[in-house]
Amino acid sequence: MILDIGIICLLFLLGLCIGHMAVIAGMKFPLKRRNLLSCCDNCNERYKWYEMIPIISFFIIGGECPYCEKQLSLGYPILELICSILFPISYMLYGFSYEMIALSIIIILTTIIYVCDFKYYIILDGPLIIFSIIILALKFIFFGFETFLLSLCSGILIFLFFYAIKLIGDKLFKTESLGGGDIKLSMFFGFIVGLRLSIIAIIVGSLFAFPVAIYYSFTNGKREIPFGPFLITGLMIVFVFMNQINSFINVLFK
Repeated sequence: MILDIGIICLLFLLGLCIGHMAVIAGMKFPLKRRNLLSCCDNCNERYKWYEMIPIISFFIIGGECPYCEKQLSLGYPILELICSILFPISYMLYGFSYEMIALSIIIILTTIIYVCDFKYYIILDGPLIIFSIIILALKFIFFGFETFLLSLCSGILIFLFFYAIKLIGDKLFKTESLGGGDIKLSMFFGFIVGLRLSIIAIIVGSLFAFPVAIYYSFTNGKREIPFGPFLITGLMIVFVFMNQINSFINVLFK
């Protein structure tokens, strides 16, 4: 019991630090700023160490840059806190296992995508490539070559499927119907949960995105919404309830 409490506390702190780094990565990488040390997007002044403490630093500097007084988004410390909470939850759900590592990867990727897609309307290729390689390697290590190959094929198939939809949509609507980042993200879905659950995750994400799209269209006429955050949220929900969903599908189509 004491050991579990200690592990949960360590994972909370680890999630806090990783969440902080993920937020900064989402903010800096689209701007080609590879230095992960916090600095202001507006004046480029580098923050002091006590201004870079996850969550706490936001309130230390009063929610604004101490040098140019640019207002900082409250969403950043909220994402850091959510990441720090979800890390120990992944351990409580699965213990030390493939599922815990995979869920932790989804949490990190979710944090990055929430920042960069909402802020810049872009999904970074780098994290998708790195985490896809890690997931496929874990599939091979934990479950063997057959599962690895099945996951690889699932990712490729769903990528080709959505790429075909994009080509058809672009022809019909004479504009970009699906973002390239969203299509690459769907391939990651195939790697981590397989073809069938990927489709369900995308449907769940689309259901979350639908009311937001309606709100955007009525409030400011914007037709484009950042789809990635909703997709990755759908993936997280499907991953956590993966066994229940598979059982339901098996019963439904028995």
